[in-house]
Amino acid sequence: MKNNLLFISLFLVGFQSFFSQNEYNVRSGLIPQLAPFYHGVASGDPLSDRVIIWTRVTPSTTVQPGEAILVSWRVASDVNMNNIVSIGTASTSSLRDFTVKVDVTGLSPKTCYYYDFTYEGTNSLVGRMKTAPSTNADSVRFAVVSCSDYENGYFNSYASIVERNDIDAVLHLGDYIYEYVAAPGVDGRIVEPANEIVTLTDYRTRYSHYRLDKDLRNVHQQYAFISVWDDHETANNSWMNGAENHTEGAEGSWSARKSSGKQAYFEWMPVREQSEDSTRLYRKITYGNLINLYMLDTRLEGREEQVGATDPETSNPNRTILGNEQYNWLATELENSTAQWNILGQQVMMAPLTAFGAVLNTDQWDGYPAERTKLYNHILDNNIENIVVLTGDIHTSWANDLPHTGYNSSTGAGSAGVEYVITSVTSSSSPLGIPTALITAANPHIKWSDLTKKGYLVLDINQQRVQGDYWFCNSITTPSTNVSLGNKFHVNSGERFLNSSSTESSRNHSNCNLAPMIDPTISVSNIDNSLIWVGAYPNPFEKEITVQYNASKQGKITVKVFNQDGKLLQTKNYQTQNGLNYLKIDGENLNAGIYQIQITDDKSNKLVRMVKL
Repeated sequence: MKNNLLFISLFLVGFQSFFSQNEYNVRSGLIPQLAPFYHGVASGDPLSDRVIIWTRVTPSTTVQPGEAILVSWRVASDVNMNNIVSIGTASTSSLRDFTVKVDVTGLSPKTCYYYDFTYEGTNSLVGRMKTAPSTNADSVRFAVVSCSDYENGYFNSYASIVERNDIDAVLHLGDYIYEYVAAPGVDGRIVEPANEIVTLTDYRTRYSHYRLDKDLRNVHQQYAFISVWDDHETANNSWMNGAENHTEGAEGSWSARKSSGKQAYFEWMPVREQSEDSTRLYRKITYGNLINLYMLDTRLEGREEQVGATDPETSNPNRTILGNEQYNWLATELENSTAQWNILGQQVMMAPLTAFGAVLNTDQWDGYPAERTKLYNHILDNNIENIVVLTGDIHTSWANDLPHTGYNSSTGAGSAGVEYVITSVTSSSSPLGIPTALITAANPHIKWSDLTKKGYLVLDINQQRVQGDYWFCNSITTPSTNVSLGNKFHVNSGERFLNSSSTESSRNHSNCNLAPMIDPTISVSNIDNSLIWVGAYPNPFEKEITVQYNASKQGKITVKVFNQDGKLLQTKNYQTQNGLNYLKIDGENLNAGIYQIQITDDKSNKLVRMVKL
């Protein structure tokens, strides 16, 4: 080792000057009682006989780079985990960020199950999930969410969904995380890493931070998620070959960034992967004979680049937002569907939105009108009934008909289907600068909109109708589960237009007991515990190392770097924050070999082994 040529730069990122001591407590952090499953558990993509179950293990730092560890899992029919119906083991390693994902098969339809994981004799939280019905289904009930910006507010929508306990699954329509540079938000909520996330390490660190939020942990613990990505899981206003918020060269290639964003998504989200080497996300989830749910990808699969509203390219008949392969898949699925309802979960508003004769947003389907017309023609020409579109992305609420040739706003004639646009969980709304009344007048297919409130949609489906109830949080600036009903609309079977509903939908979900959650009074701030490693990325590394760790209090830490012979190369002291912290270590000038990084406070020290390629 050429130690005299070694220059290691370490810097602590945390925006410490922005926060008082009390404000440190709003940061995500580890609850030691959950070790080593600090990120909780999750489930997803329920079918009639199987569900994905997920967790993330934070192993001791003695695990070597790439070394596989075994995690046991079990599924029971009771919340006390006495009647075990399925067991198994799964392996994970640093190559998939120690996340564990199992597709548990052989389950009974329309049944509540509970599950947990075990590593080195320690159990995780118990999670709850519910399988889909196999044939006849009287009703299904979803909570629909999108756009959860950690810094912009508390995830009160998630907390409210847990408290109501009357749904079968959560549909997340994207923008689960945000890629932006960190900036102190509500009550000092701030994400990690501080930089705009670009690399696989960055995306993994951002997911890790989000998944330690108590409300997000709780909603995953209680409900299966059916999820798709939007743009911020990679970069703002992305398309298949680029993004508005990506600069080639300065931020590397788009293909590398997109690949990193997708990989982290598949690692950290409980979605069913099509195959080991596939990054295709669009898929169908069936709920008996009642619903075919098509989760679409209008972002990364086949979308062509966005252009201005007056650009002649917008009228190109071959212009696509889905891509030919996905469009043909969807068209075939719809044509062959025998389900009562065909529900499309996707990212951007499908209904037109214009003002003074001009399209307002070409990132939406308005920027791809030929493919929208093609889809409407396919639906109507083949008499495909009961089309319901679910949309996120724009942080506001809308209830729309989907107007086609000869549309009549009074009767609903000429509509291809209906669309519920869901507001954000927390993400801020950009004012249109146009009065709502003027928007409705210019767009008579828009039956209602709300441009400010945050919350979620409850979608209640039965054989006779689909009803969407818009629930709004009273606040996102303080923790609360208080919500109020904003508006409610339904579409009757055999019709293609929305009707105002006189009462909210309801259904008893009490036969599925909640899984026991962690005591809400327990937090990092009131537990005196040693330092805890969360992750060290990438390992092996080439240039830079990101170390994510948890501290139980504010104070001084010492960082030391040793070579493989145990020789101390550098020592630095830093002030650390309560909760999650991270360090970036510039190792570009290191020679290939093995290094030990030690972080020490006044009570303990943690050592991680890193390999330089």
